Amino acid sequence: MPSATAPVHSHRPRRPKRTVDVDALRAKYAAERDRRLNRVGPAQYQEIPFEGRLAHFDKDPYATGTRKQAETEMEVEVLIIGAGLMGLTVGVELFDRGITDVAFIDMAGDFGGTWYWNRYPGVRCDVESYIFFPLLERTGYMPKERYSSGEEIFEYCREIGRDFSFYERAYFETRVTGMTWDEATSRWLVSTSRGDLFKARFVASQSGLFTRPHLPGIPGVEVFEGHSFHTSRWDYAYTGGTTHGDLHKLHDKRVAIIGTGASALQVIPKVAEAAKSLVVFQRTPSQVSYRDNGPTDPSWYASLPKGWQRDRIKAFDDFYMDRSVTECPVDDGWTDFAHHQMRALAELGPDPSIDDVMDTLERTDYEWNEFLRQRVEETVEDPATAERLKAYYRVGCKRLAFSDDFLPTFNRPNVRLVDAATTPIVRISSRGIVLEDEELEVDCIVYATGFDQGTSWTDKAGYDVVGRHGQLLSEKFKHGMQTYFGLLSNGFPNLFFLGLTQVGAAANFVRFVVEQAEFLGETIKSLNERGIDRIEATVEAEQEWCRKMVDQMNAKSAYLANCTPGYYNNEGKIDDQRNPYVGGLYHPGNIYYEQLQEWKDTGNSDAVILTPSP
Repeated sequence: MPSATAPVHSHRPRRPKRTVDVDALRAKYAAERDRRLNRVGPAQYQEIPFEGRLAHFDKDPYATGTRKQAETEMEVEVLIIGAGLMGLTVGVELFDRGITDVAFIDMAGDFGGTWYWNRYPGVRCDVESYIFFPLLERTGYMPKERYSSGEEIFEYCREIGRDFSFYERAYFETRVTGMTWDEATSRWLVSTSRGDLFKARFVASQSGLFTRPHLPGIPGVEVFEGHSFHTSRWDYAYTGGTTHGDLHKLHDKRVAIIGTGASALQVIPKVAEAAKSLVVFQRTPSQVSYRDNGPTDPSWYASLPKGWQRDRIKAFDDFYMDRSVTECPVDDGWTDFAHHQMRALAELGPDPSIDDVMDTLERTDYEWNEFLRQRVEETVEDPATAERLKAYYRVGCKRLAFSDDFLPTFNRPNVRLVDAATTPIVRISSRGIVLEDEELEVDCIVYATGFDQGTSWTDKAGYDVVGRHGQLLSEKFKHGMQTYFGLLSNGFPNLFFLGLTQVGAAANFVRFVVEQAEFLGETIKSLNERGIDRIEATVEAEQEWCRKMVDQMNAKSAYLANCTPGYYNNEGKIDDQRNPYVGGLYHPGNIYYEQLQEWKDTGNSDAVILTPSP
């Protein structure tokens, strides 16, 4: 029988060797968290408006200025807002069920979503491409590498658009400006920045996670007279090169990069290779494990049995997120950590106490991070720089990072690391970056500072929704999302919320892309076959689901409170349930997806209101 594990010749160490002092590390982690806490939380960042001050940081560098022109009014059965991996997968699932009266709207100039916007040098997926590309069995595509480049993922999205003739139904460079339910016709009236009016029976809306950038709230961002841009709006006209590197126009440039998160880890080595000098500003170090990439073996890929991808996606998340299975075909840095914890738990015997389990999970977490810190020591030559690159927080406080060239970059003589938690940036000047005791003159500032997650669903989406009886979604969601299963909300018929919206937690976001898309396709097909005009959640089902989500948030709030500030704990403001990472994920995810499958299979009529067609 062929191996399910991708054949990569790995030389990475598999498990920690050092023993740890748990009490000492608890104190160290708390101290590192405290010196990074910011009283304003997410307000330390500044949003980039669609127009006006700072709007140029959000300008689409790839837009052509042309698009398919819609009719003044257009009737459509399903309107998909967002044309990334989620929107495309929804489109395919509908197509496969004979539902082809579909239209796509996206602010971007093409399909791709995150992978349209994020074309910075070095960009790759951080989970196996075999579980990150949705619909591989459906399309017959074989990813070139175990961790595919952003360029390949973007082209895969475009290929889906071409193969299913979605370009004929896509309206790009178009922003939704409002959405109103018309009770008389049972249709959503969706207006756009282009003056269109779509009349849609169903709307599937998702505001992408990593599309709209934000900037640090540092004074003077707009006064810098050099060149500056955000990683998600990479300016190759200035840097030269491609997503694979060769940024030859930087050879005489002094560059600053602010941020050392997932994007920066991939960008920094490419910039360091090309720039005259590079200074990196880091608030919090990333937990950097081995990338261990390699080309796909065609014979192995061809040997995979029917249904392999869905099983592989499920097994990875069930293993890494929930430890609900004991075997996983994915063998990488994610699963190495899970294996380390599971081995330690097995050593406790058949009936361990809950205290023993929790103590073991904490100890093995510290051991794993000591292993990663040891890697920093062994790689980075300067001890002071190495110390600044060591991460002191639990796994799950931030997303794990993987790179084989990030840490060695700090051995280059043209690279300097500044710890912004100790040496904060005072302001941006016309010439560069001002610290407390020096001004660093630079030619270019690259902001690797992440993405706007919004203070509410409507805030992030950029438009409001008017439901039955004039109810505003912004009012209903003012203190957090109110849905049933993260998909439907009472008072807003035929509107499906997709994405990070009170759904099952997943390390691989494509898990909920695939699950939600299949659910939506099956649900709309079933409604059509049964002659159902509308679907919405009952008040009781929605309230019960929201109670479960509050319980979920309360159960993990203590853990998140001990984390260094970041996306997952709303920059330390964990009491704000509007943040999707705090109040919008259901644990354990495997239970959520089992319940979603049951709903899909049974119709779950007790939790929804179904209105027959006239």
